[in-house]
Amino acid sequence: MSEYINNKSKRVDNLFAFCIGIINHENGKELIEKHQFSIDQLTPHDVIEVTDKLVKTKIDTEVIKKSIGKILNVFYKPITQYPWEKPQKGHFLYYLMEENRAIEQILNKIKVSLKLINKKSKQNESFIDEYKKMRKNLLRLIDFEAHYDKKENILFPYIEKKWEDYRCVQIMWSFHDDIRRKLKELEQILQKEEPDLKELNREIALLFFLIVPIIFREEEIMFPVLLETLSAKEFSDMNEMSTEIGYVYDVQANKADIEAFSNFAKMQSDKSEEEKFLDGIIDLDTGFLIPEQIKIMLNTLPIDITYVDENDVVRYFSSPKDRFFTRSKAIIGRTVQNCHPPESIHVVTQIVDSFKSGEKDEANFWIQMKGKFVLIRYFALRDESGKYKGTLEVSQDITEIRKLEGEQRLLDWK
Repeated sequence: MSEYINNKSKRVDNLFAFCIGIINHENGKELIEKHQFSIDQLTPHDVIEVTDKLVKTKIDTEVIKKSIGKILNVFYKPITQYPWEKPQKGHFLYYLMEENRAIEQILNKIKVSLKLINKKSKQNESFIDEYKKMRKNLLRLIDFEAHYDKKENILFPYIEKKWEDYRCVQIMWSFHDDIRRKLKELEQILQKEEPDLKELNREIALLFFLIVPIIFREEEIMFPVLLETLSAKEFSDMNEMSTEIGYVYDVQANKADIEAFSNFAKMQSDKSEEEKFLDGIIDLDTGFLIPEQIKIMLNTLPIDITYVDENDVVRYFSSPKDRFFTRSKAIIGRTVQNCHPPESIHVVTQIVDSFKSGEKDEANFWIQMKGKFVLIRYFALRDESGKYKGTLEVSQDITEIRKLEGEQRLLDWK
């Protein structure tokens, strides 16, 4: 692949200049002619690096997102010509690609139904039965959330740790959130028994323009680079973390394939990097406990706990029976800012900064999700001298607590 390596630095600079020109609405034809040689030689690695440079220039996320489709259309041919070996069964990325195939099938069914609905409408024929079929498939798209969950909470943390040019994940995460918002809007539209076809066609088209390009960016840009930069052991660990989130639609990870890949990963690894836990007794001032007892206590509490240290790095989260927000061990060592989409990073930063400055000691929020009333609290942690030592996030379902009245004394318990 030497042809892809030669003059890489100069090529990336030229590609970056091309992207800036597109963002600034310069003449597209002239830009392509000026940078044609660099465009013809580009690799997925270059696209990752150029996107990172765009984010680091502090260009607004929405501005980058509006131009990225046009940019990648120009880059399409060299991207798709880049040679890479597709992942086999048992590999973490293999299952993400299988999930993409599954959603493509659903999207195709929606497209066929919509075409038939529009045809019947023009002929003044009833299309309600076809609309109901299409509605069912559209609502199935909501289940694809697990795919984005795995990327944001398992894959992205590894990218942030391994790649110097990791900021492309911020753009991709923002597109995930756009898809989520669009699905919620469609869910409202689909409540109508007889839809406004003009509105329905427009919103479905917008949804397709969000979902389909993400599949291309995963499989033609991100995945080839991941396979060349992450180890088998890291992908094996991701498989293990995927168990809790699960897979979408009919995609299933065969246990034998997973174990075979795990064994292969162990053979490739010189040394196990599994975290070693302290096995001695810990003095807690008011008692002495072993790590296992502390773990059981924290996981038994009906609350989600996440600890971020004084350097904004996630160091711990509890594993209660019923969790509200997706967590995976991949976030350990990740900065708290990278655990949120670009649109909400400023709020997280404000909270943490107010704790560090001593202006505030806690922040409270409450939301309604999945039929539950959830209280989310942030506490500043300080040592005996008042020095800031991190932030504790505590989330709790208080749906039933809000209903309490009167008294329930200990002696009344049965």
